[in-house]
Amino acid sequence: MIAAAGSGERLGAGGPKAYVNLGGRPMLAWSVVAAAAADSIRQIVIAAPPGTEGRAEEVAAQAGVDARAVPGGEHRSDSVALALEHAEHDYVVVHDAARPLASAALMDRVVQRLAADPDIASVIAAAPVSDTIKEASGARKVLRTPERSRLWAVQTPQAFRTESLRDAIAAHDGDLSGVTDDAMLIEREGGDVLIHEASTENLKVTTPLDLRVAQMLLAERD
Repeated sequence: MIAAAGSGERLGAGGPKAYVNLGGRPMLAWSVVAAAAADSIRQIVIAAPPGTEGRAEEVAAQAGVDARAVPGGEHRSDSVALALEHAEHDYVVVHDAARPLASAALMDRVVQRLAADPDIASVIAAAPVSDTIKEASGARKVLRTPERSRLWAVQTPQAFRTESLRDAIAAHDGDLSGVTDDAMLIEREGGDVLIHEASTENLKVTTPLDLRVAQMLLAERD
């Protein structure tokens, strides 16, 4: 499942982020192509900006990929919940279209690690934090400094047992506005989440600077 319903407001794109040009193709296309190349992926569902489902499917088709698009929701996890209704397999991989540098190999690895351990409900891509992190109050007074060696910056793709994710979403009583990471839902229900270390190059495109960096990294791959 590719979450692609973001507005692109912080990017200043003047439209949905998924359709912003990156390396000569819509940003969404990079994630669609990676998912199609992954050995573990059998079905691709795109949670698209409402009203643009046809455009999302066209982006996939132009990349030579068969994908189904459904309307996304108001918040990210709302979009995931809507796309999850169309999942037909035991495992599901959730990936943000805003992370266009994720590889097919990374998608396969999170699924393989999940399949290898029946006691794990989810495996998520993440990178070790290199900066010192401060926790602060609303007034920006520093409250504490967490131990950096135990901190990870969470990314996507994230692999889940489909029923575990469905149950975790259902247990959240429909309010997903404060959920920034689907693995949070699994954690809250007591499920075990495993980290798979990924490169910091698997960045999330949020700002114009991120877009320029992603463009440079893609150019280096050519």
